[in-house]
Amino acid sequence: MNVTISKADSKDFPAIFSLIKEFSIFQQTPQKVTITLEQMMEDENIFKCFVAETADKNIVGFATFFFSYHSWTGKSLYVDDLYVTEAFRKQGIGERLLNTLINLGKDNCCKKVRWQVSKWNTDAIGFYKKMGAVIDDTDINCDLTIKGN
Repeated sequence: MNVTISKADSKDFPAIFSLIKEFSIFQQTPQKVTITLEQMMEDENIFKCFVAETADKNIVGFATFFFSYHSWTGKSLYVDDLYVTEAFRKQGIGERLLNTLINLGKDNCCKKVRWQVSKWNTDAIGFYKKMGAVIDDTDINCDLTIKGN
């Protein structure tokens, strides 16, 4: 499969937004998607994403990320989401997206790349372990919604 990994730009946002909604259904949490395409466009200067695109310009995967700083380790790259649509899984696209992020982290002197995985997603857990990730089940997510924003 001829798939190109590249940085997303605003022309890619409608396809990425569609995949975000698809991913939320895969995660069985579509009600948690509150972002809109308009908000993505407004936040273009801070929205960081790589896309996997077929030769016919079909975006079949994405990885969103941002740089962060962890008090115990220092500069890091945080992968917010990595998703490949079902028809294109197990073809090396997820690995290429993750390696692109790892290389970006290396190029920017990051100490680590960090992300989350759902406990029930055994395929993803196996994939991440194969890539060399350590799965830590110590931490629990904390979200606090800021009302009025």
